Amino acid sequence: MQKPKLGFWDIWNMSFGFLGIQFGFALQGGFMSRIFQTLGAVKDEIPLLWIAAPLTGLLVQPIIGFLSDRTWSSRLGRRRPYFLVGAILSSIALFFVPYSSALWMAAGFLWILDASINISMEPFRALVADKLPDSQRSYGFVMQTLIIGIGTFIASSLPALVSMLGVSDEAPAGVIPPSVKVAFAIGAFVFLITILWTVFKTKEYSPQEMEKYNGETENDDAGMMESISKSYSLIPPTMIKLGVVQFFSWFAFFTMWSLATPALTESVFEAPAPIASMFDMSDAIESAAFDTQNTAYQKAANSVGGYMGIYGLSSMVFALLLTLYTSRRRINRKYVHMTCLIAGGLGFLMMNYITDPTMLILSFTLIGIAWGSILSMPYAMLSSSVNPKQMGLMMGIFNMFIVIPQIIAALGGVNWTSSLLGDGAIHAMTVAGIALVLAGVSNFLITDKNAITYQIQELDD
Repeated sequence: MQKPKLGFWDIWNMSFGFLGIQFGFALQGGFMSRIFQTLGAVKDEIPLLWIAAPLTGLLVQPIIGFLSDRTWSSRLGRRRPYFLVGAILSSIALFFVPYSSALWMAAGFLWILDASINISMEPFRALVADKLPDSQRSYGFVMQTLIIGIGTFIASSLPALVSMLGVSDEAPAGVIPPSVKVAFAIGAFVFLITILWTVFKTKEYSPQEMEKYNGETENDDAGMMESISKSYSLIPPTMIKLGVVQFFSWFAFFTMWSLATPALTESVFEAPAPIASMFDMSDAIESAAFDTQNTAYQKAANSVGGYMGIYGLSSMVFALLLTLYTSRRRINRKYVHMTCLIAGGLGFLMMNYITDPTMLILSFTLIGIAWGSILSMPYAMLSSSVNPKQMGLMMGIFNMFIVIPQIIAALGGVNWTSSLLGDGAIHAMTVAGIALVLAGVSNFLITDKNAITYQIQELDD
């Protein structure tokens, strides 16, 4: 029996919490490296400091997927309890991250923040598959991408907007500027409010209804470790092939999140982060020189964050166009994804030749097209290839193909590959570009016709 189709506002409400989730991810992705550098980290140390993010995803997502598949609350349903718990923890972590006074403290908050975001995020992916029939799943995932784009653009621009309103970018050595602290506080508030909107505006199907729609009982009696181990052995071939595409895609974006700020402030804005240990702070002239360079770096980092917001804006526009198209017609998910990834790769590759910062608009526009596709097409293809009663667990296991490339990048993959091209931080962006092009070409591995093309929504008579 087919699930009933949902209207636009039903799909919007069930996806709206992703706005808050993306506020958390965008602030983390756009400004954690800036926080690390402000606290004294040098460029080559930054990827390793970021390892918390993929490691928590590797551990948390399959567990949350398993638990949410087997959760049912008459008041909050199956997935929504996890939305709520993750939102509360994430909001607390977001608020306190910029108050870190040492690198170990900032890295610790990153662990807490990323684990908390993952508690909310994984069930959101499964909710689309729970609520929507196959014919609307691409539409649902693209709607999430539209909302994610809005969140990325606004959140990435927050420190610059707060600075324009008069909040200072200046701070002593080793202290995060007030503009960043205010931006993270706003992000914490938005995270919690948007999740609450989805929690109270969305109704989930009961286990009995899911059994009726899927034609079989939802869960077996196996324990968590047994179910997860068994599910690894049942991974469909399409997931493995998508995993290759995901590997190169997420290697590229981890490289951007961890190194775009040092790369672009140094290469494009010519305002690298000053290293406090190289200045004699007891000398008034050297102390003033540090303050001048530090303020220039903080303002350049604001600008980098603002330009990074462009990729959120372009992914939003891309998702909007794709939403309108997929609501009525078929798409070839494979070729759409391939084209978008290659476009994003070109956006990264051109950064090595940019001297005018405004050209970053074009770079991040192309990157946003890739990002919009990454957030929708792989999940739409996967959801047509797995057992519905294990959707949450399979979505969690699929996260393995997201976090492993990030762990490899953090443990030296980015530093090693970029060092082959030269010493400048900007070479990391070249590596990201090459990885995205490889991700695009890897789509040729996808051959499952149901995953590649599915009727998105029946045409009206």
